Formats: sequence, structure tokens, C-alpha cells
Amino acid sequence: MKLIQSQVQQLSQQQLQGVELLQMSTLELEAYVRELALNNPMVEPEEDFSSQETVRDDDLLDKLRWLNENDRQNRFYQNFDADELDPLARIGTEGGLEESLFRFLSRQIHQLELREEDAQTVRYLAACLDDNGYFRIPLEELSQNLGISVRRLEKGLEVLRTLEPAGVGASSLSQCLALQLERIGEYGPALQIVQNHLEELAKHHYRAIANKLGLQPEQVQAAERIIRELDPRPGSLFQKPEQVPYIVPDIFVVEEDGALEIRTRKGERPFFQLSRYYCDLLANSEDREVKEYLSAKLKQAENILWAIGQRETTLQRCAKEILQRQIDFFQVGPSALQPLRMADVAEALGVHESTISRTVREKYLQCSQGVYPLNYFFSRSATSEHGETVVGGTAARMMLRSLIEKEDKRHPLSDQKLSELMAQQNCPISRRTVAKYREEMNLPGASGRRAQAYAGEEK
Repeated sequence: MKLIQSQVQQLSQQQLQGVELLQMSTLELEAYVRELALNNPMVEPEEDFSSQETVRDDDLLDKLRWLNENDRQNRFYQNFDADELDPLARIGTEGGLEESLFRFLSRQIHQLELREEDAQTVRYLAACLDDNGYFRIPLEELSQNLGISVRRLEKGLEVLRTLEPAGVGASSLSQCLALQLERIGEYGPALQIVQNHLEELAKHHYRAIANKLGLQPEQVQAAERIIRELDPRPGSLFQKPEQVPYIVPDIFVVEEDGALEIRTRKGERPFFQLSRYYCDLLANSEDREVKEYLSAKLKQAENILWAIGQRETTLQRCAKEILQRQIDFFQVGPSALQPLRMADVAEALGVHESTISRTVREKYLQCSQGVYPLNYFFSRSATSEHGETVVGGTAARMMLRSLIEKEDKRHPLSDQKLSELMAQQNCPISRRTVAKYREEMNLPGASGRRAQAYAGEEK
């Protein structure tokens, strides 16, 4: 056994706190301070009275709506009247129960003349649908779990597929579209195509499909127009819309006296102040337990205030460095975005690259061009065939998109030709890089764009 002495650098609790707060977004930091205030009497969030009243009023309104909603739900279960059983009675109505695919189907099932056990089977199958209205569970698996014969489940599924919206209960996209076509009495080429040639149709192989079905390409394109009117996700009508995240800019780039300056959101930052009441209590109390408790809470609050201050300083320094290095972007626009690495900014600020990564996480900058995430300004460089850095990758992509948008749609440019045109605009990137950027932007190749152009003309 040997006794070895070595030096190991460890982060203090205060430094760990700083790292944690540095990578928080503005909204996350606000939520953190509010939660902190619930557990630390020394913390008093700096919020003006009017905003507190607004939040309090909103909370009261939400509670009243919730109570009112529960009353309606109770009335629904107590009075399952004819209006509630109407499949269309409550769609789009304000108040009352929120419509769902299962409830919509259940009311239709109730109106069918089915034995109770058969109705229960169909309702159970309806409950197994996914958000898009598809039935993906193997019937053999359900049969084993429920103790119901596969034949009975198949009959229930047949009933389910007759309900609205058309296509519900299908096990695949092909079957979903076929059910909708059969519902409108379309048994021609469109039905044959969705049953056997969907992949070819997606690639616009009209002639190949026509040869297989003994049709003219024009008939295939006419069938395509019918298919495009169908709904590939019949259950999506009943899905809740996704809540759009609220973006709070952390940095503002403003022009003052002809120069661009950085401004932070200090007036709306989730800063907090130390409670005067508990500070006085700490100073004047003779109770040892009270003093120990409040001393610990005071130290915690002071550490967090220090960490928030460090966060603001680091964020502002990082934003100023970005402004200096990307000045052309703020004066011209995204096409002038220059290549920039986090390592470059870290070296200029004398910090580790991971610090820059945490600083820009979930942070946003607002300028005359719009609102951008801070990591947007760290653009990879586009390189030439010889490995030379030319322009920022974002600028190269914008140049490529512009060339494709301006091309003759019936005679689109090849990747090689696009590469040559970009070289003429001082962006000499290789054909392979052109193909890479084009695929990243979900733009098809020359043949795919030509097919889209002809398809658009036919419409």
C-alpha cells in the first residue's frame, strides 16, 4: 500500500449552481425562482403588483372554468339524452365535453342495432385506435387477452370501419384510403392504385403504373387527383392542437447612433430580492434553531443571486462576441452569416467551449431580421473540393435554394451545374456538398423536380 498525494480540481457547490443556472432558458429560470421562493423564505421574486393581480385573476378564471366543466361532465353522465348520442351534435361547440374520436364513435355505435355484447366489442376496438384512427393491434393478441374469438373481433372491426370518419379502423394507409374510396363509390383506377401501387405513385411513376394497369398516364394522374382529396389520418381531426412554445428573447440587438448595441432583458429577468422581514428576524432572533435555519437559507439565496449575476455577464459577453463576428448578418441578413465555431468564441472569452454551449442553450436573440436561437449563429463552414473554407454553411444553403427556385422547372439544374453556378458566385463547393445540402433541405434531385413540374402542369 502506498500513500499518494495528488491535486484534483473539484467544482464547489456555488460553481455547480452557476453551471446549472447558466444553461437554463429564461422561462426555466423564472419557474426555478418561483419554486425557490416556495421553499426559501429569504427569496422574494421581483414582480410588479399588476402582473401578480393578472396571474391571480387568470388562476381564478381557470378554477371557475374547471368547476363549470366538471358540472357539465356530471350532467352528461347523469343525462345521456338523444342530443348527446347525435354524432354531429357536439362537434365544434364551445363548452361541454371536449370531443374525442372514441366518444364520437361511441355515439354512433349506440345508434346501431347491435346486441349489447357485440356493441361492447366494437367499443373496445374503438378504444384501441391510435391518434390517427388506425387499428394496429393484432387480433390474435386481443383474442388471447380478452377471451373473445378472432372471428367475433373481425366482425366488430368490420362494423367499426363502416363508421365516420371514413377510413377509421384501417390497419394501413393503403386500406385507409381504400375504405374512403369505397365509401364514395369509387371502384376504378384510384382504388387499384391505393391497393397495389402507392409507393410508385409517390415517386410519380405514372407510366409504369399505367402499363401495369392497362391505362393511359393521363388516367393515372386523374386518379391521383382523387386520391389527394382523401384523408390519410382520419382520426387527427380529434387530436388536441400542440401548444406553441412561448419564446422570450434574452438578447436584443438595437441600433443607437448608427451603431449596433447589445441589450439584455434586465427589466423582465427573474431576479429576486432578499426578504427584509426575515433578514431582520435573523439579526434580532435569539432562537438558535431559527438563526441556523435562516442563515442556511440566506446563504442559499446569496449563492443563487451570484449565479444569476454570472449567468447574465456570461450571456452578455457571448452575445457581444457574436455581434462582432456576425456583424454582416445583422446588416445584410442570413445570406451573410459567416462560419463560426463555439471554440472560437470560447477562446476569445477565455472560457471552456462547454461554457459557450451552455450559454447559448435555449437562449434567443431578437434583431431587425427576426428572432433567432443563439446557436443559429454558430454556422458550419462550406468547403470546396480542395478542403478550403469558403462561406458559412447557412449562406451556402440559402444560395443553393435560391438557384433552385429560379431554375427552369421543366429543365432543372443538375447537382454538377449547381456546383458550377455557385462557384461563379464565390462559393466553390463540390457536387457532393451540393447534394448533401439539397437533401438536408428536403429538395429532390433534378429528375424529382422535373416530375413535380410536369405533375403541377397536369393539375
